[in-house]
Amino acid sequence: MDTTVADTLIGTTIDGRYRITGRVARGGMATVYTAVDQRLERTVALKIIHPSQATNVHFVDRFTDEAKTIARLTHPNVVAVYDQGRHQGLPYLVMEYVQGNTLRDLLSERRRLTPVEALAILEQMLAAIAAAHRAGLVHRDVKPENVLVAAAPSGGAANLVDAVVKVADFGLARAVEASSVDESGQLMATVAYVAPELVTEGHADARTDVYSAGIVLYEMLTGKVPFDGDDPVAVAWQHVDNDVPPPSQAVKGVPKALDDIVARATRRDPGARPTDAGALLAEVQSVRDDLGAQNVQTALLRQLPPSRHAAADATAMVPAVTDRPSWARLPEQSRNTQTYRRGDPELRPAGGIDRRRIFLSAAIAVMVLVVIGSTWWVTLGRYTEAPTMVNMTRDQAVLYARQHNFELITADGTYSETIPKDTVVSQKPAPHERIVSGGTITITLSLGPERFEVPDLAGVEVASAKTQLAQLNLQYKEGAGQYSDAVPEGSVISTTPDKGAELKKGDTVTVVVSKGRAPIQVPNLVGSNVNNARNQLQGLGLTAVERYKDSDQPQDTVIAQTPKAGSGVANDAEITLDVSKGPPLVTVPDESNQQCQEAQQALQQLGLQVQIIGFGNGTVRGQNPPGNTQVQPNSQVVLQCF
Repeated sequence: MDTTVADTLIGTTIDGRYRITGRVARGGMATVYTAVDQRLERTVALKIIHPSQATNVHFVDRFTDEAKTIARLTHPNVVAVYDQGRHQGLPYLVMEYVQGNTLRDLLSERRRLTPVEALAILEQMLAAIAAAHRAGLVHRDVKPENVLVAAAPSGGAANLVDAVVKVADFGLARAVEASSVDESGQLMATVAYVAPELVTEGHADARTDVYSAGIVLYEMLTGKVPFDGDDPVAVAWQHVDNDVPPPSQAVKGVPKALDDIVARATRRDPGARPTDAGALLAEVQSVRDDLGAQNVQTALLRQLPPSRHAAADATAMVPAVTDRPSWARLPEQSRNTQTYRRGDPELRPAGGIDRRRIFLSAAIAVMVLVVIGSTWWVTLGRYTEAPTMVNMTRDQAVLYARQHNFELITADGTYSETIPKDTVVSQKPAPHERIVSGGTITITLSLGPERFEVPDLAGVEVASAKTQLAQLNLQYKEGAGQYSDAVPEGSVISTTPDKGAELKKGDTVTVVVSKGRAPIQVPNLVGSNVNNARNQLQGLGLTAVERYKDSDQPQDTVIAQTPKAGSGVANDAEITLDVSKGPPLVTVPDESNQQCQEAQQALQQLGLQVQIIGFGNGTVRGQNPPGNTQVQPNSQVVLQCF
């Protein structure tokens, strides 16, 4: 079925401005369309959230907030966000439309790329992700499907070295950060590229994106991901349990420098990776330089006229690997480099030897000044003094770094009994040490006092209880044992403090261990006379404790017992007996001078037996027992009627 025809949104005008012309792709969170911005007369990409996601208030709020942040993130390698809004209750984004293919499409077509092509694409990917990291954003879903490769004007679709690379889906990836699994229980990040800490802890930071970028580089070099399988969960755990192998094992001839880049980016320990995409980008650029200009022929060289192209080949003056068209040049690569060939009449200065000498002298003078200035800048000029951030709160440190143009990275926190939570404990570089202006400061925040929760050990065997407490840095202490009918011998009955209590490292938990079933079985005493029950318990070495209660049972009858019959108890244990005081007494009313039949009915309603002497239709002239006397229920009252 033609999805273009079936999609009812095609042809619709959104917000009176964006006319949808076609569908590009449908993903798990949203559908992307091409649309015409009728106000500015340009083609845009419009991403609209699926109805199933629109009911998630948290998702929609985060999606909207991150869209605003991405819109402020201006970078040539980030897909720009132009506008946002709602259509029939569904949030949407209006984004830059990039003409080209995804990196996934390129890999499907070519299987793998050359090292130079892979590094050229990775360099621009990292530049985009680094810009996001500097803005405090984490992508969380770096993969070939989210990397767009637009053809370079100089070389057509086949020229990947000078192609423009743009990274998409920053906002959507961050909006789902609160959930590490989707409704089917699968990880939100694609499992082939997921970092170990996202699997084990659900935590993501800049180093998570570094890991995923390393996996993408591995795939570009080898044509496959390092871990694969039919079970997504099993694939995810391979990232936790195994190191990523070097690409050269799968494809011979991959330079060792690229093996090292992949290894550094995909360390299972986040602390062993480059701190963010900017740090990895610096390493990638260094590797590109080290590979040598002889391996690269950029689009700049291919655009030269044939005669000059040949001359350039003859003199081996290949442009440096970092030279690229101005529209694709990264900010840190911008430099005005131009190569001249000796003897080229178009470039030879007019005039004689004197002018050449003047030019040469001026050039030497400029070079000396450049060397002096560069030396000063490298050794002194670009450095400043690291500020003191220790004892600042997290918010204060972030604000200070933003105001003074420092990049701030938060390392794993540390527990402290004295420093409040989210307060800076230490920093690197330390206060007053040298730091590059605008450089990176890594801070360690206090996690507050370290506390360990007492686990629920009821019914757990002693050996396992000791292990669990040791793993929580808590001390095991065994208290006095107790008999128990419910808990087997050698298992825990209770703990002090109780389960859920929070203790400091090294605190002690006292454990009561079951001695098993008690040796004496309690007999069934209910219904027995209390004297007989007392004698029976004494014969077993047990003590009777009696409690008398009103009951309709005969007086001195045992009506309940604790513990119940069949329970195990130790010698000298107390057995509580509830003993009947007998039915409650009935107060006989005074029926003197009452009609005999009425008096009889009143007494019978109180549960008393009535005997009439005399005439039944007469008047009560006497009664026995007399009025206001208390008697047992069902006692007989004699009425004398005349």
